[in-house]
Amino acid sequence: MTFILFLLIFGVVVISHEFGHFLLAKANGIHVVEFAVGMGPTLWSFEKGETKYSLKLLPLGGACMFEGEDGLAMTEGEDSRGSFLSANVWSRISTVLAGPIFNFLLGGIIAVIMVQMMQITLPVVTGVEEGGAAQEAGLQEGDRILALNGKKIYLYEELLLFNRANGGREASVRFERDGQVQEVRLTPAYSQESGSYVLGIYLGEAVTDQGIGRLKYAWYEIRYCVKQTYISLQLLLKGQVKRDEVAGPVGIAVNVVGKTYTQAKEYGWETVLLNMLNITLLLTVNLGILNLLPLPALDGGRLVFLLLEVLRGKPIPPEKEGLVHFIGLLFFMGLMVLVFFNDLRNIFG
Repeated sequence: MTFILFLLIFGVVVISHEFGHFLLAKANGIHVVEFAVGMGPTLWSFEKGETKYSLKLLPLGGACMFEGEDGLAMTEGEDSRGSFLSANVWSRISTVLAGPIFNFLLGGIIAVIMVQMMQITLPVVTGVEEGGAAQEAGLQEGDRILALNGKKIYLYEELLLFNRANGGREASVRFERDGQVQEVRLTPAYSQESGSYVLGIYLGEAVTDQGIGRLKYAWYEIRYCVKQTYISLQLLLKGQVKRDEVAGPVGIAVNVVGKTYTQAKEYGWETVLLNMLNITLLLTVNLGILNLLPLPALDGGRLVFLLLEVLRGKPIPPEKEGLVHFIGLLFFMGLMVLVFFNDLRNIFG
């Protein structure tokens, strides 16, 4: 079941991304040579019209390959109609950008479904720890946290995320009490029990809005996923993420999907569905953001070359751009190997 659920989640996230590229390519008259899900040897394929549709062996990504995308498919005198390079620059920009955008669109659909099914928890203080940082700062039961270090929060989970990233540094807390907005400063205390810095407050007021009133929380869920991805990248670059907190496809399948399914199935299929939707939401937002990073071989890297073309008024020589993306591809393939072995260490170590 873990394998099936992982493939479903992976398939939905990857197909939505590649379908964005596919749809805009068709709209812009660009010939799609192959629409592939997965990587490696082809398990199954069929052709319809001008496009080959393939299912690959390894669930490590996907591809929407365009005619002439690598700059090497065209020869002098060859018909260039339908080639990626023959399309105008804005058509190419929209085609490349469509993949990440469709990831966010998928996230929006999932978030709307989720907020109709789940209990949404607001950052309202339900208790303060005796002698803790929050009590010393004057926070009380019933206070609604509005912002941390000047940045607004709307969900209980956002406070946990902030605390993870902020560590033991002093923080400003803006809150509402009896209709009045106040602000205090407090310094989290280190807890031996949890092994982390804590604010010393308990949160957990459930949202009572129903129907269309809950839709705004779909946006807050997407916003939270974006913040989580951004903060996780920051912590990773700073070396503040532990080895067992990094996961690739194998780690996601076993440690995330598998363990979540095992815990959730005791509470019924609705709980399983909600948890799988939550994992899908986080993955699709992650994929959308990561693909927009200006790195070679990613959509963001391709957008950099296209924007340079807009500024220069002429494209970068295709062979030079292709070389940069090839080097980037080699880097990411090496990174995938490292992540794969890290997953094995986390599972069997």
